[in-house]
This record gives sequence, C-alpha cells and structure tokens, in this order.
Amino acid sequence: MSYQSTYDQWKSDPEAFWMKAAEEISWFKKPSKALFSANAPLYEWFSDAEVNTCYNAVDRHVEAGRGDQTAIIYDSPVTHTKHTISFAELKERVASLAGALRAKGVEKGDRVVIYMPMVPEALEAMLACGRIGAVHSVVFGGFAANELAVRIDDAQPKCIIAASCGIEPGRVVHYKPLLDGAIDAATHKPDFCVILQREQEVAHLEAGRDVDWHAFQYGVEPAECVPVAGNHPSYILYTSGTTGQPKGVIRQTAGQLVALNWSMSNLYNVEPGEVFWAASDVGWVVGHSYICYAPLVHGNSTIVFEGKPIGTPDAGTFWRIIEEYNVRTFFTAPTAFRAIKREDPAGDFVKKYDLSGLKALFLAGERADPDTIVWAQNQLGVPVIDHWWQTELGWPALCNPLGIEELPVKLGSPSVPVPGYEFAILDEAGKPLPAGELGAITIKLPLPPGTLPNLWNAEERYRKSYLNNFPGYYETGDAGYIDEDGYLYIMARTDDVINVAGHRLSTGAMEEVLASHPDVAECAVIGVTDQLKGQLPLGFLCLNAGTTKAPAEVEAEVVKLVREKIGPVAAFKLATVVDRLPKTRSGKILRGTMVSIADGKEFKMPATIDDPAILDEIKGALAAIGFPSK
Repeated sequence: MSYQSTYDQWKSDPEAFWMKAAEEISWFKKPSKALFSANAPLYEWFSDAEVNTCYNAVDRHVEAGRGDQTAIIYDSPVTHTKHTISFAELKERVASLAGALRAKGVEKGDRVVIYMPMVPEALEAMLACGRIGAVHSVVFGGFAANELAVRIDDAQPKCIIAASCGIEPGRVVHYKPLLDGAIDAATHKPDFCVILQREQEVAHLEAGRDVDWHAFQYGVEPAECVPVAGNHPSYILYTSGTTGQPKGVIRQTAGQLVALNWSMSNLYNVEPGEVFWAASDVGWVVGHSYICYAPLVHGNSTIVFEGKPIGTPDAGTFWRIIEEYNVRTFFTAPTAFRAIKREDPAGDFVKKYDLSGLKALFLAGERADPDTIVWAQNQLGVPVIDHWWQTELGWPALCNPLGIEELPVKLGSPSVPVPGYEFAILDEAGKPLPAGELGAITIKLPLPPGTLPNLWNAEERYRKSYLNNFPGYYETGDAGYIDEDGYLYIMARTDDVINVAGHRLSTGAMEEVLASHPDVAECAVIGVTDQLKGQLPLGFLCLNAGTTKAPAEVEAEVVKLVREKIGPVAAFKLATVVDRLPKTRSGKILRGTMVSIADGKEFKMPATIDDPAILDEIKGALAAIGFPSK
C-alpha cells in the first residue's frame, strides 16, 4: 500500500485502523473498541482491555519458540564489556527481579523510580515493573540530587532502583551519594532501595533501607505477568517544565503497545529478528520507546550502548557497532552526527567498516540541518530520515514511513504526518494558515494511541500546557509551516521565533544557512534584545576540526551568506566562534539559557545540562562582542 492510501484509510475509519493494529498484540482480554472519548478532550485508547507489557516484550517470544534469539546486546566501550542476553534469559532475569520486588511489597499501581546508567539491568528494571503492574519513572542516571528529589516527591515511589555509579569517558559518576542526597532532601521517603553494585565503584548500603540487587533476589519466587487495564499507566516520564517544576508525562499500557509495535514495521521498516539500534539513553523518551519497549515487543534485538559517538575510543564507534552486530536500522540524534562530522569531516572512519547490512538512518531530537543529512547520505549511502516527535507523543508524528513507502526526502523537513496524526498550522487567533506560512504547529484531537492522555496528578496543568490555547487541538510548542506537498517544516520552538522589526523570523532557517558553510560543524542562532528592532539574531559557530581559516573570517562569511540566502530583512550581523554549545544530555541546544545570558537576565541552571562549564565559555564569548549590552 502507498503512504497516501494508508493515511486515507486511517482518516476514514480511525477505529477500524487501530483495532486492526491491536491484533498484533497479545491480550489477556481484548479491547471492545479503540477510542474512549467520554472524558473528551481527555481521550484514552483500549481502556477496557487487559494486557501486560512484559508479557508482550518477553514471554510471548519465548512461548513462540524464539527464546534463543538475542533480545539485548550490551556494548560498553567505557568499561570494555560486551555481552548478549537471549529472550529466554531475559525472562528469567526479569521474573526473578519482579518476584523480589513483590516480596518486598511492590504491588500493581505502586511507583518505582529507576536511576540507572546504560546497562541491561536498566531495561530489566523497567520490564520487571511492567511484569507486576508497577509504574516506573526512569530518571536519567547522574541527575542532580535536588532534581531527583523533586521527582521522588511527585511520583512518591515505594522503591528506588539505582546503580552504584555511571561511567563517563575518563571519570566515574557517583550515583549513590546523589541518591542519598535526594532521599534526604525529599519529603517522601521510599520503603527501600535496590542497588546494583558495579565493579568500578562499590557503594555504601544504608542498613535497613538499601538492598543489593543480586542478594535480595536470592530464593524468591519468580513473578508471573499480572494483567492490567488498557489505561493503566506503564510509566511516568518527567520532562522539563518551563516553571522549573517538571511535568510527569503518563504513558498508558495498551496504547503504547499498539502504537510502538505498529511503528517498527511501518515506519522503521524492520522485521522481527533483525537488530534495531537507538543510540540514546533510557532516561529519555527514545530510550523508553525505542531501546526498551518497541524493539522487544516487535521481536527485534536491541542494543544497550554505554559510550559516546566520539572519544570512546574514536569517531568510528558507531560504525564498529553497526558492522559487529549487523544493525539494520539505526536511530540517533543529529547532535551525535554533527560531533562525528566535526571530528571526521572526510569520513575516513566510515571507510574502515563494512556497513552493508545497514538499511536506514533515522535522526530525531534536535533539528537535523540539511548539511548534516547530506553528509550522512554521502557517507552511508542509505536513506537518511529526519523524523519528529516529542516526549509527550511517545512515538513519531512526522516521518518518511519507510515500511509503507519511501517518499522523496526534502532537506529540512521531517516529511509527512504519520497515520494517527493530523496537523494544522494556526495563527495566534487559532485560524489555519495557508501553505508556506509560519505559525504554531498543532495536532487535531484526539491524539493517536501511545501519546500522553494526561500529566501525573496535574490535569489542570495538562489542559493549560497543551489544550487550552487552541481548543480541539494539541499544542506542540513548536513553530513551522506545511508546504504545498503536505511536508511539514519544524523551524523553531515557538519561543525561538524572533521578531525583527515586526518580521517574524525563524532561527532554524538561519541555522540552516550557517550550517551550509563548509567550515561550520555546528551552530545555533538566538534572538537577543535590541532597543531599535526589538530582537536581533546572533549566531554561535563551532568549526570543523582542521579548519585553517581565522574565526573572524568565517564569521564575516556567514554574515554575508545569511544576507544572500535570507535577505537584509534578517538583520543578521552578529556571529561568534565558540568551542562548543551548551546542550542537554540528549543533545538539545539550550538556546533559551543562551538568550538569558546575552540579555543579562537571571536564569536557573537547566537540570538536564550536560556540562555547566560551557555556560561560562558562552558568557566569555558574548562579553567579547559586547553582551549583555546594559
């Protein structure tokens, strides 16, 4: 079937479309219908079904005779460790852990916070929660104690599962003192903590509260899969809120299973048994959806990678893994590719490996600039698919659906709406805008299965954040436009659309121009306050390794380039070369924080920042060109 006919089929009868997709899932009790809308605009999917996530991800493959197939491939260049876990082994490990949790009082509906590095045990902890109907909330390993405390108080976990430490290139991150500090600071105290002791650092266990991962499983009865209602929360995942109070995104069990399973064959074009690799972290939504749940539910082998795209040991790490495990489909952030391209602009490392098994590369998490896509296309010779979604949505909303039909790639666009999603570009009054005009990107309600039905204990905030501004639509918080072929372009967060002398301009469009300069590896454009024009764009440039030009020369060239490509209306006159950009650990550039520094405003250190020292470097670079001006 073609993309258009599949999309039309969904649109003409969404109920039948999703009920058919639901047939791929193993149910204890099948749903009577797909959409439950009694509480609109709060919608739910498959609410009256009974199902279990862990059964679908693990047990059913063992029962189908595929127990010997590899479920998890663990590859950790930072600890020089590699091993594989079959579906049969995974079932035993998860059932044992789930049984031990249950023996200590964790029941259906209880929350469990998971604070782990990229090790297979992180996935086992998630699956063990799903097995007994507990609701997990994974917090990125190494998150600051005060941020972890806020999440403990919001989720109120009965138990916390953590590791003694995480390993970064050249250093050990001490998780246990951070966990102890968070529990001291939190009002809510967990009944107990399970600690995975890693050989790189054995942590102190608090008597009466902390138990050892292996020891507490000794002699327990393994747990069977507990049926839960279709609308039972599978997990809570906190996403940074603008108010500083994180938002607990809920994912419901049945909708997640149906949507993720459907996406593996239709979007990512993988068959059960093949190796699928999402190079992310379990702390992010990509880790939940496409390291843990989607591949395992669909019967794929998934890779847990503990390392970095460069420096563990070099810019060839990704290619080594793709060759070694015969990865069919690879998914990572554009940031990772920009880092590799900066270290290896000519692609010398790519040539060292046999990548013939790779069929496609998918990028998401930050805008994929055309220059990075073209570099990847040239180096890999496979479709490079930029696609777009959010923590709240849980799975792709815009994508070139390789499993249905490979559509033409348009550089700068994550392509077209996935069946289940109907987009509208609205002006500030909520009126639809014509093709090509920049406005607020919204999605018509109801959202499809697998997306957030609400926020954890914060319905009013859910309505205010996503539903109230444009009644009948979900507000994404992004700005962009749809072209005459129906391709959508995400140009900026709504906050990143800058107003230069009355002209609404997208920072993303300017970033595309800067990134097209041959010496620029990575860039960011922000809007800084200007007395005359309201805002002016300011570009930050990171240069490729081995560039011979002086920074001032590149700065002058990109100013000229923007003038040529976008025109004088952009008023782009300011650019500065920096060594690196401040980012979250998942690779999103912290543009809002950079704006605050440039405007001389107070700001809160973002909880998700990868390296706070970069902010001082940005302050220095801004001071050198006269910012903040007052």
